[in-house]
Amino acid sequence: MEAIQFKGVTKNFKDGDATIEALKETDFSVNQGELVAVIGPSGSGKSTFLTIAGGLQTPTSGEVFINEESFSELSEKKRAKTRFKEIGFILQASNLVPFLTVQKQFSLVDQVNHQQNREFRDQLLNQLGIIELKNKYPEELSGGERQRVAIARALYNQPAIILADEPTASLDTERAFEVVDILAKETKEKNKATIMVTHDTRLIDKCDKVYIMKDGQLKAK
Repeated sequence: MEAIQFKGVTKNFKDGDATIEALKETDFSVNQGELVAVIGPSGSGKSTFLTIAGGLQTPTSGEVFINEESFSELSEKKRAKTRFKEIGFILQASNLVPFLTVQKQFSLVDQVNHQQNREFRDQLLNQLGIIELKNKYPEELSGGERQRVAIARALYNQPAIILADEPTASLDTERAFEVVDILAKETKEKNKATIMVTHDTRLIDKCDKVYIMKDGQLKAK
């Protein structure tokens, strides 16, 4: 089943009188159980592509489908509900709440879900080597530690789709490979669809498909 599908999707931005084609006409799909990498230089359109996939931006033309249902045409309220239930975002900026400890970041998700799973939370924190940081605040963590907390939080809701924008950017080589291993395991064992945007070609060996983004054009490698 196609978890995400793009049909003729474009994204343009205005720059004065000029129009910037951030994403040229794109047809794309990722199935459940697939880990897909999108590689390319900075400014090539990778992040634009990913934010459209997650409904954080609407396309200029074309349509995005989530689990074979139109996503880009939904109201913002319905898109937000789908994002929370179905999509886990791992962004370059860790986006942690500054006044909450690590474990309270997860409690926030629990409140919205009206349930909690401390065992699964601690399992994720253990996998990422940050279980001892549970009572720390984001400002007390290194950049790499904050990123690992953000990865754990994105996986905690057990989303069907994972969208990762440079998820290993703040990590050393060993931790970077560990994170990709975790994403690959989550994808295969739990039949998720994962798109990972990265500039690090060392991380693509575990991916089922690799696409190259260049000047807003997405092509299969």
